[in-house]
Amino acid sequence: MTLLLPAAASMDLTGPLAELSERGFSPLGRTLSDEGITALGQRADAIMLGRGADPKEFFFQHDSPSGRYEDLQHGRGYVGPSLAYRKIEKLEKDPLFRSWIQNALFERVARSLCEGPITLYRAVLFNKAPHGGTELPWHQDNGSFWGLDRAPLVQIWTALDDAPIEAGCLEIVPGSHAGGLATPLGGMVPQNVAEAAGAEARRIFVPARAGESILIHNDVWHRSGVNETDAPRRGFTICYLRGETRCLRTRRAPRRFETVFGA
Repeated sequence: MTLLLPAAASMDLTGPLAELSERGFSPLGRTLSDEGITALGQRADAIMLGRGADPKEFFFQHDSPSGRYEDLQHGRGYVGPSLAYRKIEKLEKDPLFRSWIQNALFERVARSLCEGPITLYRAVLFNKAPHGGTELPWHQDNGSFWGLDRAPLVQIWTALDDAPIEAGCLEIVPGSHAGGLATPLGGMVPQNVAEAAGAEARRIFVPARAGESILIHNDVWHRSGVNETDAPRRGFTICYLRGETRCLRTRRAPRRFETVFGA
């Protein structure tokens, strides 16, 4: 099966990488083939429905009935067949998703930013069911909450469905990565900080068509709303690390990050 569009493999990355550095994100355009869109979408649904894979292999979080981020339940994991899971992590364990993680274009992106081996922090499906989903507040994907000894390398987000504004597309504050972390902990940007920075006035919507990918700096402020359409809004995001990155967590045994692109 051919997942990566042939033309995307040799894409000129000069402009996108410059935009990533300046604005904190850069749309790459269409990267995933029609065959890949169908296959990854079907595979995502099968995993949520518990078909063809052991749910224990993955990490699940279901949407909250209210759609409020504050009402999400933590620690429950897989609660049975449902197409309303908010996210599924550890998708690198699935052969089809793993083949997308290791595609030639994404390897070129990572190697343009770092010499040596590239490892994986996470591979996550973010799902917003039709007329559902959870409103995700302004946040940064970095900080001590992530438990790393250095900043992540880059995230690459790929739409498995059309993600228009009304479906809860990505919203980004361009250039917000330049200010570093809003708090040392990272994660959610405090409301007073977002208000002081004028995030609402500065934000832009970043809609995407199925099969399009977006480079995202881990420090850029981003969020998404609920899905008000009749179709699902599924996006697959991959976070790559420099090979020398180490886990600082001590509560449990430190994580070992798997190499996805060797030296």
